[in-house]
Amino acid sequence: METVPQWFVTLAGELLAVPSVANRPAELRRALDLVLDFAGPGFTVERFESGGKPSALVYPASAARPRFPVIFNAHLDVVPAPPGQFVPRREGDRLYARGAQDMKVSALVMAWVFREAAAGLPYPVALQLVTDEEVGGRDGTLHQLRQGVAGDFVVIGEQSRLRVVTDSKGMVVANLRATGRGAHGAYPWLGDNALLKLMRSVDNVLARYPAATEEVWRTTVNLARVETPRAARNQVPAMAEAWLDIRFPPEDGDLNGRTTQEVTEHLRSFCEPGVIPVVDHVDPPHHADRDRPEVRALRAAAREEGYDAPFLRKHGAADGRFYYERGVDAVIFGVGGDGQHGPEEYADLATVMPYRRALTAFLRDR
Repeated sequence: METVPQWFVTLAGELLAVPSVANRPAELRRALDLVLDFAGPGFTVERFESGGKPSALVYPASAARPRFPVIFNAHLDVVPAPPGQFVPRREGDRLYARGAQDMKVSALVMAWVFREAAAGLPYPVALQLVTDEEVGGRDGTLHQLRQGVAGDFVVIGEQSRLRVVTDSKGMVVANLRATGRGAHGAYPWLGDNALLKLMRSVDNVLARYPAATEEVWRTTVNLARVETPRAARNQVPAMAEAWLDIRFPPEDGDLNGRTTQEVTEHLRSFCEPGVIPVVDHVDPPHHADRDRPEVRALRAAAREEGYDAPFLRKHGAADGRFYYERGVDAVIFGVGGDGQHGPEEYADLATVMPYRRALTAFLRDR
């Protein structure tokens, strides 16, 4: 069995040591530059920036940017973690660090395959590197698409253990904002407690979308924060706000295919008087045609490496939704591992070489 070269593990360690979180723009750029340097010279490199988030598109030199039959998409940003999680450690086939599974190791493999195969293909392929996926993807993948980047099929290197993800949930980011009337806490009848009416509204939402206690393919609501302006204990709060993270499958007709205003009105139906919903954005579910030739070719390549490559549905959103909105099929296909966003996140190094070979075969045989 072919083992992972030590130089690759060393390079992965360098990338994983970069704390490329959203509020550290210099580190985002450092991670991007490291992967661009690894992808090598001889390619066109287009750099983009939006909202302080850098990104890049790499492709074989041409007179003008073409439409790409295949785009490899990878994000290099990570969620925050204690400093110790940016000190990679290897235990057997497990490489532990923040971002190891999600998704710096996959990103490096994609860059490796790109630099070795891209110039020799009879069609143009692109490597799309972004640094904002963990905070919404609007300044990376979506920004590039709005700048005219176009493709026919996209492979996103999010973790999947060489399974093919063709479906993921849509996302609503919304707040519920309550207003009332302040008063002394000893005389609550003189006020109108904004926090109480907010909590009743949240309870109404959760009665419709109960908290999930096991994996389930339905709409879920995460109550992420409830807050009031800083006040004394003996004050009736006049304002309160709740943060909601809503994930929904295509089957939810109340949310799928709806405009921001329609989703706002739907959430308003759960709100007590004095509470209003504010929807920041609504992103659609992602779906790719399981019968298209590229999907079949990707699964065949994984099976040649001894993986069954079953189809998988993901509950989290990824940048594939921006392609889906434009009628472009995107799938998630990445290395193995576990502990995403947690204290023991790791990438399974035993999947690196099969993943590399499968991506290479896919580019050759699609």
